[in-house]
Amino acid sequence: MKTDTALTFHDLPLSSKIVDFLDRSNFVTPTPIQHKVIPLALENKDIVGVAQTGTGKTMAFGLPLIQKLSQQNGNGLILVPTRELALQMEEVLAPIVKIFGFKTVVIIGGTSMSMQIKALRRQPRILIATPGRLIDHIEQKTIMLFDVKTLVLDEADRMLDMGFAPQIKRILKVIPPQRQTMLFSATMPAEIVKIATQHMQLPVNVEIAPQGQTAENVTQELFIVSRGNKKELLLKLLRQYTGTVLMFTRSKYGAKGLARQLRTKGHRAAEIHSNRTQSQRKEALEGFKSGKYRILIATDIVARGIDVTNIELVINYDLPDDSENYVHRIGRTARAGQTGHAISFATPEQGKNVKQIEKLIRTEIEISQHPEMLIEKFEHFRPAPHRGSFNPRSNTKNWKFNPRT
Repeated sequence: MKTDTALTFHDLPLSSKIVDFLDRSNFVTPTPIQHKVIPLALENKDIVGVAQTGTGKTMAFGLPLIQKLSQQNGNGLILVPTRELALQMEEVLAPIVKIFGFKTVVIIGGTSMSMQIKALRRQPRILIATPGRLIDHIEQKTIMLFDVKTLVLDEADRMLDMGFAPQIKRILKVIPPQRQTMLFSATMPAEIVKIATQHMQLPVNVEIAPQGQTAENVTQELFIVSRGNKKELLLKLLRQYTGTVLMFTRSKYGAKGLARQLRTKGHRAAEIHSNRTQSQRKEALEGFKSGKYRILIATDIVARGIDVTNIELVINYDLPDDSENYVHRIGRTARAGQTGHAISFATPEQGKNVKQIEKLIRTEIEISQHPEMLIEKFEHFRPAPHRGSFNPRSNTKNWKFNPRT
């Protein structure tokens, strides 16, 4: 009998058409979430999946969804929190759907309703939607969901964080109760468990990694820096790291201002946040993928919709408001078995915020000091043993003092 590590897609109960496509695309070994979920999904089981970001969840539910639709009538509905994630998901699934002569449609805000209505008239079999825009279509009676056989809620906790709970409950009321439901996220708070118990039938729990666990191959580093010195430290680090950089700020105004300041310093930087139009967001993301921009500055609204390979560095210029978003942010690097690095800036008064993140990820983040910057430490923070280690990724040694005190 083969071990999990020796499994290939040929060992899963997938159709020959799908396996042939995967072979041609050089997809050989399923990820752990794909190995666990695909057989269960093909058995029409309801599934609650917990897996860290970047582990292949889209293919885990997408492949069995497509295979089942090829064998039966009905449609599939995939709900996601952001426009970027919806577009990314279609990019992954559309080539496979095409094999069976299906069509997909993306229903998101920021794009033409009339164009979406036109696409819906072509009778797509898979709908990928954000809750708000889907509700708009339901209210205008331009979309009917009576034939949904499989519902997927991806990044479900993020949808609740963004206030989509009322829309999700309304959508659940207009789709058939006799359906398959699959719910996925990197974290699974109590509110999600409540939805699962109320709207799913004996769901199977699949947890690939403990909730809050970060990507396996990402190294993490923390700089304690005053708010006024953040930009100076950032510019030093951007000279040190030469690869692609994904940076997160707390607000859309912060992202806009930082992008403008970096461009004045000669950096190829783009911004992506809720104040940008859909075409601007698409241009920024595609430019980042192609190498036109080396630096992409984003807010948490798109933290889970960015799927770009070979991101060398993630910088948390601002710590996230929600500790769980830290996991999703740094999960943008070290994807698909690759390595990556994450640097976070914390101001002296943010010791408590750092401690909350460390509790979630069950790891104490390495604190570094840049030799050309003022030494800072957390205010009113409980002392912890100083490791005095050296981080080869940053080429900076920790000073002989405890920065947590």
